[in-house]
Amino acid sequence: MRRLSAVLLVAVAVAGCKKSEPPAVAPPAASNAMEAQVAPPSASLKGKVLERLDAPPYSYLKIQSGQEETWAAVPKSEVAKGTEVTVLNAMPMANFESKTLKRKFDVVFFGTLEGSAPAAPPAAPPGMDGTPAGMAQQHAMAAQGPSNVGDVKVAKASGADARTIAEVYAQKVALKEKPVTVRGKVVKFNPGIMGKNWVHLQDGTGKADRQDNDITVTTQDMTSVGDTVVVKGTVRTDKDFGAGYAYPVIVEDAKLSK
Repeated sequence: MRRLSAVLLVAVAVAGCKKSEPPAVAPPAASNAMEAQVAPPSASLKGKVLERLDAPPYSYLKIQSGQEETWAAVPKSEVAKGTEVTVLNAMPMANFESKTLKRKFDVVFFGTLEGSAPAAPPAAPPGMDGTPAGMAQQHAMAAQGPSNVGDVKVAKASGADARTIAEVYAQKVALKEKPVTVRGKVVKFNPGIMGKNWVHLQDGTGKADRQDNDITVTTQDMTSVGDTVVVKGTVRTDKDFGAGYAYPVIVEDAKLSK
């Protein structure tokens, strides 16, 4: 009897050890099975592509890393099956549902492929449901710092409603809910966040320490970092998107032209 009890104790101990082993890629704990959860970005995710599912403007990659298989989402890429890839700035989202693919993933790592064009932004989760966690994830992507595009010096746009970026900030009270035209250089571009494309513009006016040298623009148009564009949109002030993300000045529903 004592011998049987000893065997059972050993078996239980072994089983307990197996259960406590962490997975190679640990997804964040989910407090709600229907809610995508935000976790800090990991440095990178490396492995071989086993499968690719395209849902423009994203590609979902099934990646094998050691004995683990993990899904990652990156800006649309033609990466072939069997290719060794590294996903940078990988942000895990648990219980994520892609409405485009009509598929739910236990965890997806949103990031950017190493070696992609410098203008390619980290992927942000499409089709979020507006939960605080989802909104925080998307705004975290939009709030990342601008790219280094060198010295910026752009001529002011023409027309009665033309303003420099510094002028928009200085005149924000008078310009609230009014149209404005701004010419600037694109220093950051994030597509598909909350159904909009997010652009950061600089024109050489304003000062970084006054935070009036860079303005955020939302649009349905496409552009690239380094482009000089003319933006025509509506000035909004003290715009609060929730999850702790508010903009003292933002230009929304804009049309872009070169």
